[in-house]
Amino acid sequence: MKRRSLVRTLSLYCLALILASLAWYEILLSQQMPKDYQDVLAYLGKKGDFKEGVLKISLPRNDLKISIAGVATPTSFGFGGWCAMTKGNKGMDVLMGDLVLLQEEVNPVMSAILDSGLDVTALHNHFFWDEPRVYYMHIHGHGKAADLAREVKPALDLIGHLSVPGGALSGKASDSTAAGNAVQIAEGKVNTEKINSIIGRQGEMNGPVYRITIGRDDIKIKEMGATINSRMGLNTWAAFIGTDDKAAVAGDIAMLESEVTPVLKALRKNGLDVVAIHHHMTQARPLVIFLHYWGVGPAETLAAGVRAAIDETHVRP
Repeated sequence: MKRRSLVRTLSLYCLALILASLAWYEILLSQQMPKDYQDVLAYLGKKGDFKEGVLKISLPRNDLKISIAGVATPTSFGFGGWCAMTKGNKGMDVLMGDLVLLQEEVNPVMSAILDSGLDVTALHNHFFWDEPRVYYMHIHGHGKAADLAREVKPALDLIGHLSVPGGALSGKASDSTAAGNAVQIAEGKVNTEKINSIIGRQGEMNGPVYRITIGRDDIKIKEMGATINSRMGLNTWAAFIGTDDKAAVAGDIAMLESEVTPVLKALRKNGLDVVAIHHHMTQARPLVIFLHYWGVGPAETLAAGVRAAIDETHVRP
């Protein structure tokens, strides 16, 4: 009886081991990286992992030494960018990502993303008092995995490889803010009538600054019963300072979701730098996105760039 009991116990133990092994094998199969995702990592030359049906590509900024309010912080503190892919409907993959960029890298990388057919969905900062300044760019796209890899690679190849004298990273000389605060704009008076004719609206002077404001009256939004209008912040504006030959422009464009990418392309095509993309109201519908931009150059050239961006919205000056 004892021998029969021992055999039964051993048999049950072996069965349990077999079942456990089968379960573990199924887990391994479920986590095995698809061949097209393996090819993506090889093509990009990046490391990543595959879990829960998602390929996560690591893009840490190990090249940066960052301090927050004077405190040295490691990459893992919040400076690890990423790009992810997962399988969607109709044989398509969905790509999303969060790229960690120095301020000088933002617009060159953005141009590379847009030129490849991907979307930029957000640009913002995570910290104050960071040195050097770091920004976070969210990207999005859909298509075949191999196509998405080809589209995102030009942007990834720029990160950490845009060098200028002094060891800082910067864009091409054609980017208006590559010199940052070194750009000096003398106070003067721009030809406001010419700017008006280009943009199609009149503005007003406030000291040395000439500002044009365009309400988004075509967007109907109410917040707790109150109408959100131009005076409540639902507007597009552009502010000019300097002279006709050398001016600076800064502004904000209010956009519907479908207008974001066309406006971004228009700004970058005309040499204007994008410095922030965000929303003001979280509960209001339709969702309105606001974009801040900046540029330096001849006043008429800047005005033409602003007008090109405005023309990509439903506003018609």
